[in-house]
Amino acid sequence: MPDRPRLAAASRTVVGKKVAHLRHEGRLPAVVYGHGVESESVSVDAHEFELLHRKVGASTLVDLSVDGKKSRPVLVHSIQVNPISRRPIHIDLFAVRMTEELTVEVPLVGQGAAPATELGGTLVHPTSSVRVRALPDKLPDSLHYDLSSLVDYDTTITVADLEVPDGVTVQADEHEVIARVLAPRVELEEEPVAEAAAEAEGEGGEAAEGGAAEGGEGEGSTES
Repeated sequence: MPDRPRLAAASRTVVGKKVAHLRHEGRLPAVVYGHGVESESVSVDAHEFELLHRKVGASTLVDLSVDGKKSRPVLVHSIQVNPISRRPIHIDLFAVRMTEELTVEVPLVGQGAAPATELGGTLVHPTSSVRVRALPDKLPDSLHYDLSSLVDYDTTITVADLEVPDGVTVQADEHEVIARVLAPRVELEEEPVAEAAAEAEGEGGEAAEGGAAEGGEGEGSTES
């Protein structure tokens, strides 16, 4: 098994609005919590965390060490970001028990090519992630599926087609569609419509002229 990503943290007593100076010093305030674990306020190096966050997902275990003590596995549970800069401003780290199953959301990844796209269709993904349940060391970073079965517009790939590792339970309807190819939209030709409108206008004009001529003959006979 490959080594887990590591993250170093330091205990902190500063809370509330006073944490602003931590951010100015390049550190992120964070909270470590979990089932049967007392909540702990810590801080981490902002740059180190951003590098880590590029490589880990919601189901990736991270070895967290606080004040240089023995590391323990955590999940990056949630991240608060600045609405303008989109940079992290606070993180929640969930301390896991390796013997306790967890439920997390994992992304879905299509592999290969969908033959139906060569017919002009568009590949769509109605569902991009699913919830799974497993022991912490069994949680997958993502689930994969093969796109080569999409040979026409009627074929779909569903949750039942996912490649699910042993020990992992997908908590979603097996019939839920996760990928399909939509047929190209048929655009109506404007020219025939325009010609039909012109013909209708011409017929209307002829009818109006005919009516006027008949009306003129009638008036002449009345006067005589």
